[in-house]
Amino acid sequence: MDFKNIKKIYFVGIKGSGMIALVEIFKKMGKEVVGSDMEEIFFTDEILKKLGIFYYEGFNEDNINKEDEIDLIVYSTAYYLESNIELKLAREKGISILSYPEAIGELMKNNFSIAVCGTHGKTTTTAMLTLAMQGADANPTAIIGSKIKQIGSNALLGKSDFFIIEADEYQNKFQYYNPMAVVLTNLDYDHPDYFKNFEEYKNAFKKFVKKIPRHGFLVVWGGSVDTLEIAKEAQCRIIIYDNLSQTNQGLFNEIKSEFEKKDKYNIEFLNTPISLNLKVPGKHNLLNATAALAVCQQLKLNERKVKESLENYEGATRRFEYIGKCNGAIVIDDYAHHPEEIKATLKTIRTEYPGKKVICVFHPHTFTRTKVLFSQFAQSFDEADKIIILDIYGSAREKQGGVSSQKLVEEIKKFHKDAENISTIKETYEYLKDDVDNRDVIVTMGAGDGDKLAKMLVG
Repeated sequence: MDFKNIKKIYFVGIKGSGMIALVEIFKKMGKEVVGSDMEEIFFTDEILKKLGIFYYEGFNEDNINKEDEIDLIVYSTAYYLESNIELKLAREKGISILSYPEAIGELMKNNFSIAVCGTHGKTTTTAMLTLAMQGADANPTAIIGSKIKQIGSNALLGKSDFFIIEADEYQNKFQYYNPMAVVLTNLDYDHPDYFKNFEEYKNAFKKFVKKIPRHGFLVVWGGSVDTLEIAKEAQCRIIIYDNLSQTNQGLFNEIKSEFEKKDKYNIEFLNTPISLNLKVPGKHNLLNATAALAVCQQLKLNERKVKESLENYEGATRRFEYIGKCNGAIVIDDYAHHPEEIKATLKTIRTEYPGKKVICVFHPHTFTRTKVLFSQFAQSFDEADKIIILDIYGSAREKQGGVSSQKLVEEIKKFHKDAENISTIKETYEYLKDDVDNRDVIVTMGAGDGDKLAKMLVG
């Protein structure tokens, strides 16, 4: 699609975190933007207001009928062509329609597109890479999964042909993307409501890296047999990274030997000693920064400027975000919604705040994920002193699913003595607000709206 001829775009589900990035990019491209969404208030309402974009509260045929000369409709994949009243009318009227990933795919065409994928760390790695390339004068356009403090947004419109996206695997959005380069951060089974098993999940990534052209490249974490299994499907140059202070040459030789059996790989190993003093804590963030550095090395960007930008990275919203204090207790919010993410975040808190009592409030996200990863979730809270589990945050497609937060608490208690289920954010606020002090760290976790609790506690 040639967006040059598109003047007015209507967004169905305009408040979505990914959609808002597209909205901002199209707005800055000079397009007229309007849209609709549910009446519920999201953090993106404030962004839309700042951008001066009008949107309808609720979905209604009248919303489409009131708008003259809509050239294109872009819709969130949370909604369906067959059931959303506005999308059905738009189709009847013959208006061009693209889903969110289809629109991203169209923007990627004719650009040097770099897709950051993986189960964990996508947002941070995409943000780091964006700021590193911007700092090295590469002037990229970027779509990121959360607001970046230094940008003040989750979108950046640059002037070069570099286009960076955070590539979400859910609903196999990969099928719409054709990148020149890919970063694969890690791999753990997720989204069981869409992918039936881990093999099906991995196959989506295998098909994705196969799309990279021979003159492109794949940057992949070398610390997982699963990521390396994916990498073997690529037909392009492969750069394997870790965050060791010195190269594990034996491991690299073993990997290289295995890959070269098929005689089609150009293998590199990021073996320059990495010395980065990051503002954001955690070993996982050093890995994310290393991945961003590996991409910038391939693009032959100024390494001094790249490292300087990485070291100045201040973080993203809901990624180990310091919210403030409640009666002297430190309050952190994090998007961790998978067992491996929970463990990494709690370990980082232990390192950053030694001697503090760690109170973890977890908001399970979707019944399907909670049920399939039930045992792993139960064993994820070793580094917490006290665990509070909120009622499960269902999705638009799920209202129940044969599992509950109370059942999860019962399982957690097999491994951890201090765990309880408190149903709502309001009840948890009342429970905690007068019972914490400067000896405590409270961390709210999950992909739902647990951040509301963190902000309530800080006041």
